Amino acid sequence: MQRVRGLRPMFPGTIWQYLSSGQTRLRLPYAVRHYEMGEFLKEQSDHYSGTMAEIVEKIRKRVGAEIGYHIVPKSRRHLLKHQPNPEQLPPRSMQDSYTTVTLPLSADEIIRERYINHLGRMRIGRLMEDMDMFAVWLCHRHVNVPELPEDVCLPYTFVTLLVDRIEFTNIVDLQVNKDLELSGFVSWAGRTSMEITMYVRQLLDGEYLNVTKALFLMVARNATNTGPAPVNKIKPANKMEQQCWEEADKRQEIRKTSKTESVFISPPLEHEQAIMYGLLKLTTPPDSFDLNKRILPPKCRWMADSQRTTIMNPFPENRNTHNTIFGGYVMRQAVELSFIMASIYIRGRPILKCISDISFMQPVQVTAFLEMTAHVVYTAQNYIQLMTVAQNWDAKSGENTTTNVFYLTYQTDSIVDEVLPGSYREMLWYIHGRRKFMTALNLQLDVPEPANEDCQVGKVTAK
Repeated sequence: MQRVRGLRPMFPGTIWQYLSSGQTRLRLPYAVRHYEMGEFLKEQSDHYSGTMAEIVEKIRKRVGAEIGYHIVPKSRRHLLKHQPNPEQLPPRSMQDSYTTVTLPLSADEIIRERYINHLGRMRIGRLMEDMDMFAVWLCHRHVNVPELPEDVCLPYTFVTLLVDRIEFTNIVDLQVNKDLELSGFVSWAGRTSMEITMYVRQLLDGEYLNVTKALFLMVARNATNTGPAPVNKIKPANKMEQQCWEEADKRQEIRKTSKTESVFISPPLEHEQAIMYGLLKLTTPPDSFDLNKRILPPKCRWMADSQRTTIMNPFPENRNTHNTIFGGYVMRQAVELSFIMASIYIRGRPILKCISDISFMQPVQVTAFLEMTAHVVYTAQNYIQLMTVAQNWDAKSGENTTTNVFYLTYQTDSIVDEVLPGSYREMLWYIHGRRKFMTALNLQLDVPEPANEDCQVGKVTAK
């Protein structure tokens, strides 16, 4: 269990001074144990699917996708009659879907150059693209339709609904001239959805270096992407799989309840309201009743000034099989924009520690423009929390819709300036970012019971 320094006081005489006192402990347990399931399944199965390029071709053939862009894609309506009933789908174990793929960085210089950033390090955004595609391939391996004729394409469309969590470790030790191994399996399945557990590692000096553990939530749709499609249930094959399934089932229950706990749906908690009041006092001139006058303390920055926006044309080359923009492309753009924003904010090179709660609310149309804005919404010592919002712009109607929201946590080498909200809406973003930050790093903030009723401090415990 790692020890993390307590949050430094943002302002004296408020809740933050109390939270930063010696009575408060901030802990960061790191869940390395999650890699054990991947090691166990690797011992049980040596299945290898090939390189990333090879699985892309396999997926294309399985769904019957044509090569070349067509404004009106080939109809898959004829496949609807082959969609199975749930009773026709046999249960599957986690071992059935487990497989590995390779990113051949050591042998292919052309591929290697696509994965190198300007510092000679790994482009994490590119890796995110591959992880999203690999999640789709794991869905293909899990779904088994015995009664489907051999000459008929799979009557399914697999869509990324949520990226629950992606943890990054040893990321600075990655070598861009060594192969990367992606492995994963379906760890939970509902009626139409599947949780994907995925690992990325690299073989260095005879030992595997764990790089990433990720959780994707995928949804099965019918051949025309107009309705849900059933998937095979999971029947754990042993105690390890049973334990993994139970943990995944708990995560699914948490996902359901967490939607109603958002600060944009329910009011902030009591201790969070105290934080908001402290922020207001901090940025309000003393003995002033001017509602429009705010002050910025030293070593602080306004949230409104801590954002960057870009707009792009995704182009058909980044489309998926149903002529919308591939989710992995959207994730890559969000990661790379957030890195730019974090670098500008800290005037240095941040290290990505965690990506959490990537929600896919609407597809990005291949005919639309994609706008992204990266906001710094929370800071704590040498950490910076960003929220990146993606919007779909229709040039013809002028309308825009939010398609994705990303939460990214970066670490730096030095203490960063505090970001401060300048409006009530930004205060909600601040509280929201604080929650995401604590969840991302598994922080558990132990606070003693208030000594009297006037104390506003409440307990915060990471789930």
